Amino acid sequence: MALLAANVLVFIGLFTGSFCTAGTLDSCVFLGETEELSLYEDGDVVIGGLFPLHFSPVSLFLNWKRVYECVLSVLCFSSFSSRALRWMHTMTFAIKEINKRNDFLSNITLGFHIRDSCDDIPVSLKATLVSSVIIGDAGSGVSKALLRSLGSFHIPLVSYFASCSCLSNQKEFPTFMRTMPSDAFQIRALIQLVRYFGWTWVGVIGVESDYARFAIQLFLQESMHYGVCAAYTNFYPVELNQHALDELLDVIQVTLFLHSPYKMQDILREVQRRNMTGLQWIASEAWATAKSLWEKSGKLLQGTLGFAIQRAAVIPGLHQHLTSLSPLSIHKTAFLAEFWEETFKCRLNDSINTHYHGEDTYHDRKMCKGTEKFDDVYSPYFDVTQLRVSYNVYKAVYLVAHSLQDMSDCKDGKGPFQNGSCANPKNFKPWELLHYMKRTNFSVLGKEVNFDQNSDPIAYYDLMNWQQISDGSLSLVKVGFYDASLPSGQNLVINDSMIQWPVGKKSVCSESCPPGFRVARRKGEPICCYDCIPCAEGEVSNATDSLECSPCSEDTWPNAARDLCIPKNVEFLSYYDALGILLCTTSVLGACMSFFVVVVFFKYKDTPIVRANNMELSFLLLVFLAICFLVGLLFIGEPSDWLCLIKFPAFGISFALCISCLLAKTSVVLMAFRARLPGSTVMKWFGAKQQRASVLLGTAVQVFVCLSWLLTAPPHANYNTNYHSSTIIIECVTGSEVGFWCVLGYIGFLACMCLVMAFLARKLPDNFNEAKFITFSMLIFFAVWITFIPVYMSTVGKFTVAVHVFAILASTLGLLLCIFAPKCYILLLRPDKNCKKKIFFFLGK
Repeated sequence: MALLAANVLVFIGLFTGSFCTAGTLDSCVFLGETEELSLYEDGDVVIGGLFPLHFSPVSLFLNWKRVYECVLSVLCFSSFSSRALRWMHTMTFAIKEINKRNDFLSNITLGFHIRDSCDDIPVSLKATLVSSVIIGDAGSGVSKALLRSLGSFHIPLVSYFASCSCLSNQKEFPTFMRTMPSDAFQIRALIQLVRYFGWTWVGVIGVESDYARFAIQLFLQESMHYGVCAAYTNFYPVELNQHALDELLDVIQVTLFLHSPYKMQDILREVQRRNMTGLQWIASEAWATAKSLWEKSGKLLQGTLGFAIQRAAVIPGLHQHLTSLSPLSIHKTAFLAEFWEETFKCRLNDSINTHYHGEDTYHDRKMCKGTEKFDDVYSPYFDVTQLRVSYNVYKAVYLVAHSLQDMSDCKDGKGPFQNGSCANPKNFKPWELLHYMKRTNFSVLGKEVNFDQNSDPIAYYDLMNWQQISDGSLSLVKVGFYDASLPSGQNLVINDSMIQWPVGKKSVCSESCPPGFRVARRKGEPICCYDCIPCAEGEVSNATDSLECSPCSEDTWPNAARDLCIPKNVEFLSYYDALGILLCTTSVLGACMSFFVVVVFFKYKDTPIVRANNMELSFLLLVFLAICFLVGLLFIGEPSDWLCLIKFPAFGISFALCISCLLAKTSVVLMAFRARLPGSTVMKWFGAKQQRASVLLGTAVQVFVCLSWLLTAPPHANYNTNYHSSTIIIECVTGSEVGFWCVLGYIGFLACMCLVMAFLARKLPDNFNEAKFITFSMLIFFAVWITFIPVYMSTVGKFTVAVHVFAILASTLGLLLCIFAPKCYILLLRPDKNCKKKIFFFLGK
């Protein structure tokens, strides 16, 4: 299976073709004309082994025309696998190592019967019918066929490289075990890898086979849980000819991909021919450590990432075992003659490769001298730096050995079989050995080997990075790992700083949505294709690719990037605002002016001009005007419930006092001139006591209105976010609009009465007549408050409060200047006019 995208493709697969060699053609196609080549050593228990020593791009079992061509002509192209030969000899080494031990299986001698499976079902099936336990095969397809064929014989099959997750089905394959992790774990690892680096838009390709289809289906199912999308799926034929290559490369024109090693050479050649550079290759365990690909591809594979099965640091003695070859021994050991010829590109006199066809002509090769040295050439057979599949073979042998040891340790009467019986370790039935194998846990080279309920080992993969070192050779660097035993979400560990990257592009359908945006799915398209929509007002997202934006709390608001909720701006008319400072200064100056006039009037209290204008009411009015100025300070600063309870009544009552005093003064002026008429007794009903009573009465009504307001729906502080979502306006709400407008309306009623009275007294003599000044002051008062109403209704926040304070100060200042400024002018600047002969009338005491 392969995954590909705009520039990422991953292929998951193992061996998909069958095997055919010209020299061993009869063995591969099972025609029975020659004797099969094998490795054999007798013992009390003979362990069978299947290894794909030869392979061909096309399955002969499925293609009879190809069989005919291979038999009647020399058209069958064969390949020899030095890696598989190493696996094969790792098995013989492990068995010989066990036989030498005195502390382990001391009474049992193990033997082996190892054959070349050619990764072909008929060949493999024939080779297994004489064994009681089999280690093999490498391919999942062959393993499945063997299990179905041998199911009735209950012969255990332990695979060292078959990874198909379908083999985990113990109901269908009860005799199967493996030391190779299931593809289910590898697929999860691959998905987490592409997701980790943001490669979420991948295509999926695979060979036309049941194995690839099963793996692709599993990948597509798992990818949905990790947000990885498949752009498309594509299956190419088993026989990868030029036409099929062209179609495949057209599909993955700008992609990166993974494939099995045996078809990789053809694909890499075509990629190189098309000069498709800057690709990020992702390898599965099938070729994550296949150094042979580097020799012909070089920089094309630089930066490859891939999962490799767990590596054994060293298997003591294995290298010596592998290198103990000589020209004299190759004729005695099956397959070694062909290995010798392939390694040194020469031919032996009695070579079996009479039909060899490869990159060179076999008959044109020089004769082998017998003095060739393995130090002069590189072969995967001798490479023990990446013991991964070989380690699996080693563990598979020890699995069988430990099961036989457990069988040997059985005590009669305590055995696992009928009536507590035990099995004979030298003469057992296959299913009896399988019983012990299913329950065996052991350690090899200091590492525990455990199996789950599906007889699969606990998955562990090394994440390898292909890096080119200074001399141009390949260095396989471990840059991370995947451990299925770790908690979910912590399985994949990567050291990014160690990775060597090719120059490539990011494989995504849509770029990730940064914080402050949310994902908006595109209708009818995969979940990886989406648009990025900014979070709505009042909402944030603080993660990449957020599906939803989260609303901020009532007292917070998104920042400019909308990725963080920050405290909202708090707004009120503060003493530190420029506007607050100005109003506060004006209020204090107004109060000081009022007290200054009090001082002046007190100093000149015995002069005619002070005494002529009702001195007592003048002093009361000045004090009340000072209070009105100071009331403005209550509206400045952060509102609180108690402050809201005070300031509105204070405003209403203080103005009621001022206007009541003015009304009393106006009434006194008017009544005084009427008292000069003959026989008039008006002034005895409007003396000093009555004037004070009228002021108290006029104020008492306002006090009653305010008390009713406070008792029914009192004003209180409110945090208002309706006008500006990003700002909290701390304001005093009236509680009852009726109460507020009643207070204001009553002040207006008193002012109207005062204006009418002053208007009636407008034609009285000019000298010291206050009526015209009161009239003018009332006109200013009305102008201010009539203007105040629409402005007050149309402003919000601190500006509403500022308008209110301005109206208070302006109207109070108008009263102070209009009524008392002329008198202060005479008292301070024109004292010559402050005399009785200039007084037309005299009011007061």
